[in-house]
Amino acid sequence: MAAVSGIHGQLLEVTIVGCSRLKDTEWFSRQDPYVCVEYGSSKFSTRTCTDGGKNPTFQEKFVFTLIEGLREISVVVWNSNTVTFDDLIGSGRIQLQKVLSQGYDDGSYSIQSKTGKYAGEVRVILHFSNASKPAKNHASLAPYAASPVHQPSGYGYPPAASSGYGYPPPASAAPYPTPASGYPPSSAYPAYPHNSAPYPPTPYPPPHSAAYPATPYPPPAAYPPSPYPPPAGYPPSPFPAQPSNHYPPGPFPGTYHPPY
Repeated sequence: MAAVSGIHGQLLEVTIVGCSRLKDTEWFSRQDPYVCVEYGSSKFSTRTCTDGGKNPTFQEKFVFTLIEGLREISVVVWNSNTVTFDDLIGSGRIQLQKVLSQGYDDGSYSIQSKTGKYAGEVRVILHFSNASKPAKNHASLAPYAASPVHQPSGYGYPPAASSGYGYPPPASAAPYPTPASGYPPSSAYPAYPHNSAPYPPTPYPPPHSAAYPATPYPPPAAYPPSPYPPPAGYPPSPFPAQPSNHYPPGPFPGTYHPPY
């Protein structure tokens, strides 16, 4: 990673997010961790996370003034005691090359105990607002006239007279081309044969154009008069009387004979 210079007097933001998997220095209760951050002669300390145990949370931000040539900060995690001295849980160093070149760094950094053993991790977010940004490629910002646009000729594109972007005019302003040979004449295609001969006569006789002849069956004769007189008080029916079935008399006296 390229070295960064000219940072003296600029500001660096350091946010202590929290710790994870810390070494437990308490025997009977939960430990109360806090974190100290050191850079040059500047030193800041977070609040004490009471009963934070092995995974305390802080979310505290500090601002340091950068010193030319100093490219690391120190973090020290302590366990707060009310009666005796505070217990050292672990310490570590964070390199600043990434944040100074890219402007942002977010990671978890391991710490070691006094004996050099793994004692947990500290998550830290670094922010440097004056990080150098890559220069723009001005060659890619050339005007459009530097790369002429090739348009197909013979399709009537309008010329760029007043556009101001320097597009070259089309090769020709002719209308759309027509086919060289065109479609073949209709005489080149074979004509379909015409059915000049009429259709053969049908074997069925034509339908009658006049009215249908009278039916050969004679009309029904008038019904004979009913042998039963009409009931008194009723006018005679305008309909002809229905014929009687003339059932024969029953073998038993008093047999009912229907009137029809």
